[in-house]
Amino acid sequence: MVSRRTIRAIAALFGLTLLAGFAYALRWRSNPSPCPYAQRHVIDLPRPVITRSRLRDILEPQPGERLLEVGPGTGYYTGMVARTIESSGTLHAVDIQSEMVEHLGTRMQQEETLNVEPIRGDARSLPYPDDTFDAAYLVLVLGEIPDQKRALDELERVLKPDGRLIVGESLPDPHFVGFEGLRRRIEQRGLTFDARVGTRVGYFARFDVRTADRSIDPVE
Repeated sequence: MVSRRTIRAIAALFGLTLLAGFAYALRWRSNPSPCPYAQRHVIDLPRPVITRSRLRDILEPQPGERLLEVGPGTGYYTGMVARTIESSGTLHAVDIQSEMVEHLGTRMQQEETLNVEPIRGDARSLPYPDDTFDAAYLVLVLGEIPDQKRALDELERVLKPDGRLIVGESLPDPHFVGFEGLRRRIEQRGLTFDARVGTRVGYFARFDVRTADRSIDPVE
């Protein structure tokens, strides 16, 4: 039988672990930065709310399109999206960490997904001319960027006049970006809110560059 002293010690250790994790999350949120390559196994864990199928449905990728993924990491969504735009479409995957770019390139080669262009770059200064992409998406990335305003300005710049932008967020990501604030900031840049899918603690939101009214899907 486990003694009360042992139970109290385990409970105390568990409490200290939670406090340490909370303090780390607060510090990371106050100093935005991407998930280190050494912790890449974390970003490959299943994402039950912001799933690949939900991203595909709200992004609506079409064969032949030119798409942009910002912060692909090890490629959780990359291969799936790239295969939907084959054979003439191209997915440019921009990550600020060279280790992630190399990892993604190797993974795409192993999966024989040949229409992905892994590129090292900064979301605050995208290496593309204006009106380059049919659509762009970033998932669990916006809150990691030190200057979100510049990143959103850049995304709006590189999208075509009828382009679309998808942002994915989910708790318990310490950099979680709430939907209402996100919508306000993006609409200030002339994009129109189109749809949101998921739940209140995890969602994909779509915004269109064009200003025509669109139907809005309810959030669960």
